[in-house]
Amino acid sequence: MSYVGYAILAMLIIVFTIGIATPWAVCMMQNWKVKHTVIDGRRLYFDGTGSQLFGNWLKWFLLTIITLGIYSFWLHIKMEQWITKHTHITYKQKKCVHTHFLICND
Repeated sequence: MSYVGYAILAMLIIVFTIGIATPWAVCMMQNWKVKHTVIDGRRLYFDGTGSQLFGNWLKWFLLTIITLGIYSFWLHIKMEQWITKHTHITYKQKKCVHTHFLICND
């Protein structure tokens, strides 16, 4: 499925669950983005799950309500920090031959 298909699916998940499944939709979208990203020849992977994000999401939502919306200014930053924490770069295993010198392939 393409990015547009995933975006529509995420929107439908959020709308039909009245926002309760937002963490799962966010993780689904982030997983798609990361699977289609290559940096310097290395693929990224995302290990976050909706259930991991749900606790933080609930906490951030309640803080936004308690502070009458003031916390919403930090909400995007907290979300990006969480996504970054769960996004990693895959490293290829180097095959090394130990002769008189250590020779490794890239």
